[in-house]
Amino acid sequence: MDQPAGSAQDARSVPVCYRHPDRETGVRCTRCDRPICPECMVSASVGFQCPECVRGGSGPGRAAPAAATRPRTVAGGSVAADPRLVTKVLIGLNLVLFLVQQAVGDSFTDRFDVLGRALTPDLLGLQGIAEGQYYRLLTGMFLHGSYLHILFNMLSLWWVGGPLEAALGRARYIALYLVCGLAGSALCYLLAAPNQPSLGASGAIFGLFGATAVLMRRLRYDMRPVIALLVVNLVITFGVPGIAWQAHVGGLVVGVVTGYAMVHAPRRNRALIQYGTCALMLAVVVVVTLVRTFQLT
Repeated sequence: MDQPAGSAQDARSVPVCYRHPDRETGVRCTRCDRPICPECMVSASVGFQCPECVRGGSGPGRAAPAAATRPRTVAGGSVAADPRLVTKVLIGLNLVLFLVQQAVGDSFTDRFDVLGRALTPDLLGLQGIAEGQYYRLLTGMFLHGSYLHILFNMLSLWWVGGPLEAALGRARYIALYLVCGLAGSALCYLLAAPNQPSLGASGAIFGLFGATAVLMRRLRYDMRPVIALLVVNLVITFGVPGIAWQAHVGGLVVGVVTGYAMVHAPRRNRALIQYGTCALMLAVVVVVTLVRTFQLT
């Protein structure tokens, strides 16, 4: 016996688009409050509207339900007017710091990249994470070694980060990006030679790749493009010399774990599970860092 459409949707943890019942979504039309998928979203001054409301089906004078004034993403985040704002800020920050690197020179890069321990401290006090310069785990995420390096990373950040930010919401996206980047830095610190510097946003970006794969599977999209992209990047990671594979692997693993928590957390206590997972991953980063520091001291 066929199940009524309404009861089938109620059985899901995430609503389905009213125009495409096979697509789950966490975004609702700001006028009629019906769930809509990315294909049906039409940008409005606040949030998104469905095609019927845009065509005037709801009537210009009809008041939207109170709940519709706060549309939510798949992960439960607020839908922003500019869903790629954080991605744009991250790209801008990386570009600005790269220009500073080019202007100041190696003295700037050597002071802020990921480095376990310098062989010979110089007059600038160059030491490493083992001597207490833990900030390197964070600052190294925003530095790059060449024009080609930053070009590929920023293109990847725009292609993958923008849609993921729109799906998660700004706060969850920032938390994911930072924890993945720190995980990549921590694994570099743990496994690389103490005096081997590393830098780049690749750890965070690989984390975004992992979270995107989880999200696409959750929404039942075709995963072949993202899998192919991951395979190509992993082949480059392990096939091209001079790449800090530790950062890529660390970011990817944490991205998959955190991304799963972001998009699969039940509505009840959703934020607690999502941010609790981020806190747990951050705790792992701290433990790894302390273990490596203990080894080197």
